[in-house]
Amino acid sequence: MSMRLEDRAAITDVIATYAHAIDRRRWDMMAHLFHDDAQFQFGTVLGDWRGFVEQARAIIDPCLVTQHQLGQIQFGFEGDHVCHTETYMTAMHTVPAGYAMADVFPDKGRTYSAVIAGRYVDRFEKRMVAGAQQWRIAKRTGLYDWREFREVEGVDLSEMPEGSCGYHDARDPSTPVVARFIG
Repeated sequence: MSMRLEDRAAITDVIATYAHAIDRRRWDMMAHLFHDDAQFQFGTVLGDWRGFVEQARAIIDPCLVTQHQLGQIQFGFEGDHVCHTETYMTAMHTVPAGYAMADVFPDKGRTYSAVIAGRYVDRFEKRMVAGAQQWRIAKRTGLYDWREFREVEGVDLSEMPEGSCGYHDARDPSTPVVARFIG
C-alpha cells in the first residue's frame, strides 16, 4: 500500500510541475515530465511533446500572465508500471490586445481574461530513465469542459513594488523549489 501512495505522490508531483512550468515559462522542465516518445493533444495543439512545447510557447508566451489551478485527480493503476489519471484544471490567461493566434484566443482589441476549465486525461508510465524508475507522462489528452472570456481591470502590475509579483525567470522565488528540474 505504501508503494501506491509513493506512486500517487510521484505522479501528482509531475502534474503540478507541469502547471508550474507553463505558468513560469520554464519550458526546459518539460523534458523531465514527458517520456521521449510521449504524445500530446489539447484542442489545436497536438503531436509529440516536443512539438507541444513549441506550440504552447507560441500560445502562452504572448499572454501577459497565465495561472493553471489543479483540482481533483483520479488514479487508475494498471499493474505496477501504468497509471491512467484524470485531473481537473482551470487555466486563466490574460490575453493582450493584438493577440495573433485567433484560433486559440480572439483578438478583442483590448486586454481580457480567457478562462478555460477542463481536464487532463493522462497515461503515465513508470520506466527506467537515467538509471532510475520514473513516472512520466506517456500520453496526455486535454479536454475543454467550458471556456469564457471576461473583461478585466487592473491586470497591469507594472506599478507594483519590485518583488511583489511573480517572474518568468530565475528571479521568481519559486526557483529553489524546482531547481532539480532546471539544473
